[in-house]
Amino acid sequence: MTQHFLLSSAARTLKLKDIYKGGEDAAYAQFCKLRWPETDGEAVCPHCGCCESYFITTRRRYKCAACGKQFSVTSGTILHSRKLDFTDLLAAICLLANAAKGLSALQLSRDLGIHAKSAWVLAHKLREALADETDKIKLDDECEIDGAYFGGHIRPANVAEKRVDRRKGRHQTGKRRVVIAIRERKGRTLTFVRKQEHEGVAIAKARIARGTVVNADEASHWDTLNAFFPTERINHSEAYSVNGVHTNFVESYFSRLRKMVSGQHHWVSPQHLHQYAAHAAWLEDHRRETNGCLAGRILRNALAAPISRTWTGRWQKSASLT
Repeated sequence: MTQHFLLSSAARTLKLKDIYKGGEDAAYAQFCKLRWPETDGEAVCPHCGCCESYFITTRRRYKCAACGKQFSVTSGTILHSRKLDFTDLLAAICLLANAAKGLSALQLSRDLGIHAKSAWVLAHKLREALADETDKIKLDDECEIDGAYFGGHIRPANVAEKRVDRRKGRHQTGKRRVVIAIRERKGRTLTFVRKQEHEGVAIAKARIARGTVVNADEASHWDTLNAFFPTERINHSEAYSVNGVHTNFVESYFSRLRKMVSGQHHWVSPQHLHQYAAHAAWLEDHRRETNGCLAGRILRNALAAPISRTWTGRWQKSASLT
């Protein structure tokens, strides 16, 4: 039998030891190359666009010859005001790329030797950058749509007499959310976090091109899709796939997300569930690529993403780790 690509040596193009063996200068050069690919790593002022600048070697900063403003390779990006060395940032990206089911902040903090809060914010910044890949795209090939609920678990009381009916609304925690996923069979996966699965109908109308075939399960709220798209339905109580009609690809995504939440993070706040959902979708979409290619994608996305209004100065805002 032919060996699976991900098990072959060709899939392993980046090793963590090579990052530290190359040193800080090599890591910095990689940042410059991906930040300014048009000039082959030569600095371009983010303020005025001038290509002429002076390099301040003691601080790894540049001073623009035109406007006189100083900037660095991470200025204006999601890694703005970074404190970690470039080798540690590349190592964090490598670890995140190698983790097929995600990576917990605690594990990342131990691997890098940094505080768990710093690792948590860094991981979320990178997830935010990854989500930008699909932020504005519209799907126009055959799709599948489905939803899966996460969070809001109510632990039953120890004594049987004190246990409540966890199905009733008055006993709910209010933290239960549904991740609605729309997945192109030969393309990308879009994820949205809502309170009810039927909200996915409005999302489908906005993010799927008219005339696109949509596959859905037997849930009654998907009946509305027939008015906008050619719709194929599969009844899971009878079969999982019939004559090419199925939602197996989107279910594969949910499998990865569930393993990520339960196996790596153990608990995810409803407030940040959308970022974990987008991260799992990114991993699923690029699952056939080498780890070096994945790390390069993460770094390019991070250097292309603007300063995060959610995560920059997170702990200075007296926020709690959730």
